[in-house]
Amino acid sequence: MKALLLSIGMAAGLASAPALAGDTPAPEGAKVYFVNIEDGATVSSPVTVIFGLSGMGVAPAGTEKENTGHHHVLVDRPPFGDGPEDGEMSEGGLYSDDNHRHFGGGQTEVSLELAPGEHTLQLVLGDQNHVPHDPPVTSEQITITVE
Repeated sequence: MKALLLSIGMAAGLASAPALAGDTPAPEGAKVYFVNIEDGATVSSPVTVIFGLSGMGVAPAGTEKENTGHHHVLVDRPPFGDGPEDGEMSEGGLYSDDNHRHFGGGQTEVSLELAPGEHTLQLVLGDQNHVPHDPPVTSEQITITVE
């Protein structure tokens, strides 16, 4: 499929098609989701966010085990696939900054300090190298309001 997309992109005159997923396969039906917070929620900071995962297991970064990965939280940025950096990835996989939080230790929750106002959150599962699976395992992007 990737070769077909690349061929289509080259035929359209593009140098290359963006690679939003790596080579690590995700099982059909795998899902990542927010356990304790939903779209439209009003919360106070710090915001406890619990990550849910079905159809796969959690393993720390660097662990090469089939059907596992670790969590990343995207904060206040476009949904995964719409960000300009999503097709490029940093040398270590997904970018790591204030908008791309890594949980390579296998953590399944975080307490986020967020300023008052509206914020977006999205979960993305990464493989042992912080690269999204194929197909990417992502949650819906949610919007929360911090009082």
